[in-house]
Amino acid sequence: MSRAFIIVLDSLGVGGAPDADTFGDSGADTLGHIAQRCAHGDADRSGVRHGALKLPNLSSLGLGECCRAATGSTAPGLDVSAWLHGHAGAAAEVSTGKDSQSGHWEIAGSPVEFEWAYFPRTEPCFPRALIDELCERADFDGVLGNKHASGTQIIAELGDEHLRTGWPICYTSADSVFQIAAHEQAFGLQRLYRTCEIARELLDEMRVGRVIARPFITTERGYQRTSNRRDYGVPPPFPTLLSRAQDQGRDVISVGKIGDLFCHSATGRELKGEDNDAVFDQAVDAVSRLGNGGLMLVNLVDFDTLYGHRRDVPGYAAALEAFDARLPEFLQQLDEGDLAIITGDHGCDPTWSGSDHTRECVPVLAFGPSGQRSRRSLGRRDSFADMGATLAQHLGLPSGGHGHSFLW
Repeated sequence: MSRAFIIVLDSLGVGGAPDADTFGDSGADTLGHIAQRCAHGDADRSGVRHGALKLPNLSSLGLGECCRAATGSTAPGLDVSAWLHGHAGAAAEVSTGKDSQSGHWEIAGSPVEFEWAYFPRTEPCFPRALIDELCERADFDGVLGNKHASGTQIIAELGDEHLRTGWPICYTSADSVFQIAAHEQAFGLQRLYRTCEIARELLDEMRVGRVIARPFITTERGYQRTSNRRDYGVPPPFPTLLSRAQDQGRDVISVGKIGDLFCHSATGRELKGEDNDAVFDQAVDAVSRLGNGGLMLVNLVDFDTLYGHRRDVPGYAAALEAFDARLPEFLQQLDEGDLAIITGDHGCDPTWSGSDHTRECVPVLAFGPSGQRSRRSLGRRDSFADMGATLAQHLGLPSGGHGHSFLW
């Protein structure tokens, strides 16, 4: 029996979302703008990378075609002539948000058809009653921040005051999220997690997508976030590809932050890693352990958290090239009949203003050993859910009622 794999390069958008104007993101193009900066030498940095963007393995699977399907043009260094095999295109999102939770749920066949709650761009941004009850139940006298902010910037700004007062740093972004940053030693990691659990209970009725624990430590260079992040979400509203696989007794493996994004619902064996390389190591190692008819989902979050949000073009380019160089390790593990999809979950254009996600189409690269000699353009799909529908058909699972399979 065949197996199925989804690898999500977190925040790898390819531009061209039909509703980008609604989000103030018309013209955003994560991959295209990175490639342009590299081609013009604007993304060079000593010790990081140099020259045009080089992604030979992704290009051979049709990454240039993904750009063309989304925007009508290709990106520098990603010529469609390099496309050798596999099926390539782009997908637009129907969910109302441009966050990781919405993107992943829709990929798995469960679009978000309701409006998440978002906090206003005011200071303070959180309702007074919410903060008062959080302080009372978690037993502290106040919070710091209480505004929209970049996570790395706000701990640099308020880290000293946090240590002095013992108050947690609470902040949000353009996503439906309530984030709490605290020092691992001074505040305590378990205390931070407990505070987030209380916040999750308080925010359920407001339809806030995620509460995120953001622990940090003190280093010689200042404050640094650690890999002990923990997300507190809500379960998807419809049966996902994962839950349908589990209901059929199939093997499910989740690698990276997949478990957090699906609220640990039907996520099977969960494997973690502190960075992209460690997550990729876990994924490659687990391929041989995925049972027949099994499903593996992988999320590589560094593209988003380390480079997209921080508007680091050379860092993002170097991370893409590092993934591309390692991709053959994964390809060599696939068996005849397996089907894999590489995609994104939203955009986070590092050339864009601000530090938030951008509304974009995502690439769709579908391939497997049995499709090595064929190629087919998928065009621009109307929903990320087409990927879930395709993998459901491939695995012989019941339809989730969303999306249309492009199985060849």
